Amino acid sequence: MIFTAYLFNGFLTFGAIPALKALAESRVTWVVADVADEGQVAQAVAAAADPLGGLHLAVASAGMGWSAPLLRTGVDEWNVVMSTNLTGTFLTFKHAGAAIARSGGGAMVAISSLAGTTTHRHMAAYCASKAGIDMLVRVAADELGALGIRVNSVQPSLVDTPLASVLTGSDEITADYLSQMPVARVGEPDDVASAVRFLRGPESSWVTGEAIAVDGGHHLRRGPDYDPLVRAVFGREALDDPVPPA
Repeated sequence: MIFTAYLFNGFLTFGAIPALKALAESRVTWVVADVADEGQVAQAVAAAADPLGGLHLAVASAGMGWSAPLLRTGVDEWNVVMSTNLTGTFLTFKHAGAAIARSGGGAMVAISSLAGTTTHRHMAAYCASKAGIDMLVRVAADELGALGIRVNSVQPSLVDTPLASVLTGSDEITADYLSQMPVARVGEPDDVASAVRFLRGPESSWVTGEAIAVDGGHHLRRGPDYDPLVRAVFGREALDDPVPPA
């Protein structure tokens, strides 16, 4: 439940985007905090807003996943996914939204997922958290538009990042993803970044409350098959006999 907040020309980005540092080494600072801890999120927002006298953009991108059959998902695993993905986005929107409103308006973008709208078997907590993010975006957009704040989300499919390495490292899982994409390639961070850039820029000044799929068309078909991952982690019996002992 750790995120990095980067200050870049007055914009606060929550989540790991190392390209910012490479892009402008001398103009980037960061703080590390727990996105599920309200006090730490508030301090991070203040650290970004104060030096340049305001905040105009927040990108809520801290996230994590947990793969397990529904009947074998522990409450602790459920809670850590929810607190990072959904509560973390809520706290980001709450505190960054207030700072953006005080600065005269701006935009907030959440990194959601294909999993927010398309089922991923054995990923119940992740799917529920991402669906919650998209509804939170809609509610926030409805409430905060009068304050000059637009709120949207991006829904990627499989993107080549360290967080997804357990998926991209499996030829079987990657092939299944690609079979469900009309534009059949693994996404790059720049694919998502370009969509975020659009949603925070003047080109989207009349766009709010939207969830944009950036997934090679994956949302047109079925969700990914995680059976190979479940077999590797829990053993074949988790699929052959899905009901755990009483």
